[in-house]
Amino acid sequence: MAVFALRRLLSSIPTLLIVTVIIFVMVKLLPGDPARLILGQEATPQALAELRRSLGLDRSLLQQYLSWLAGAVRLDFGTSLTDNSSVSKLIAQKLPVTLELSLFAMLISLLISLPAGILSAMRRNTWVDRVLTLLALSGISLPNFFLGILLIYLFSIQLAWIPASGYTSLLENPGRNLLLLLLPAVTLGVGSGAVLTRYLRSSLSETLTQDYVRTAHAKGLTARQVTSKHALRNALIPFLTAFGLQLGGLLGGAVITEQIFSIPGFGRLLVDAVFTRDLPVIQGVVLVSAVAVFLVSFLVDLGYAAVDPRIRYN
Repeated sequence: MAVFALRRLLSSIPTLLIVTVIIFVMVKLLPGDPARLILGQEATPQALAELRRSLGLDRSLLQQYLSWLAGAVRLDFGTSLTDNSSVSKLIAQKLPVTLELSLFAMLISLLISLPAGILSAMRRNTWVDRVLTLLALSGISLPNFFLGILLIYLFSIQLAWIPASGYTSLLENPGRNLLLLLLPAVTLGVGSGAVLTRYLRSSLSETLTQDYVRTAHAKGLTARQVTSKHALRNALIPFLTAFGLQLGGLLGGAVITEQIFSIPGFGRLLVDAVFTRDLPVIQGVVLVSAVAVFLVSFLVDLGYAAVDPRIRYN
């Protein structure tokens, strides 16, 4: 397993380098002059030239990229153009918030998808399957922002059970932290859970038609025993793929949900940076998001190897 993990980790390095190039080029293509954004429209050409020189903007694109890449390897993403604070410090403050929200949302999605997907596959083409399929398709079709607004209207305005917005640190007040994250986590978890339900239902339904499953039934095993001990593990690989994609997307920044519920996470940091043309923050946030997606993909690959030993041996 260790050799397999090391091989997969090393193979992702060239891809990450390509991602850094794409991020750097795309940020440079954004309209607006950072020096003029900082000094304002009334700045003199001499002041603009001096600031560009201090920011390193007067160097070639290759030199700027290599300098930024060297800093990124040391986890130094530069300084914010708006408040002159360290980009690495800003990311360290905001990333745990989005990480906590994403994990909470994925926990909810697993609580939805695992029982719903298994039950739908075991009761294939019955009224139970049709009802669960309809609910899953509704969850996929319902936009996150609309579901979030509905939850706020119901639980915050009508019932007044849960505050509509805000955030409290887990270390400061665990109970209030979980209460404030409940609605945004449900908002994100319902959509992810619906997608995962469809993947698990499709994969498990196909697995239950295999010859070894019929043999297990012929030996006298119950449907529950056949599903849990034989079929489910073989059906998990497509499910793990979908799970990794959903988690990677959330770690990349649940932008709209964080805006609706006023959560000071990664998504809001990116939105604020885009509006203010804070290029170092944009570069740092997008790069960390890309790395997070690669790490999730790496963990999913390890999950493949754990579920199916043939992948590890090959």
